[in-house]
Amino acid sequence: MIIFDLVCSAGHPFEGWFQSQANYDSQLASGLLSCPHCGSSEIRRMPSPVHLTKAAAVMVAPDEAPAVSAPAGMIAAYQQLLAEIVANSEDVGKDFADEARRIHYMEATPRSIRGEASNEDYEALREEGIEILRLPNVKKRNLN
Repeated sequence: MIIFDLVCSAGHPFEGWFQSQANYDSQLASGLLSCPHCGSSEIRRMPSPVHLTKAAAVMVAPDEAPAVSAPAGMIAAYQQLLAEIVANSEDVGKDFADEARRIHYMEATPRSIRGEASNEDYEALREEGIEILRLPNVKKRNLN
């Protein structure tokens, strides 16, 4: 599954979910895509792929921990979301920052990636206008 940020000719932003780049191209060529805000069929992609990074660890003293009660359904939904992210993104490991830049500057095939980035890399990517999302470090073998 690929998620693209799209915009219509009137400037309305929205996202589209596609099975592949070819599926997006086919729907666009067939006139099947339209803006959910105004109905315009003049659609184009915006360069903003989703990227995942390694999150910083946080330790909270037990007496300072916020009292949060997450229903079991929320935990299951979060675990399912992480499983979907892992299944539908490429693990580029420590090359994350370099590959994120290559994708952002259209030097590499647009795709969802995940990997590891230092706090300095994370801040530098954000300053360059590269949209990334920080999540816990997820691996295929450890989603619980």
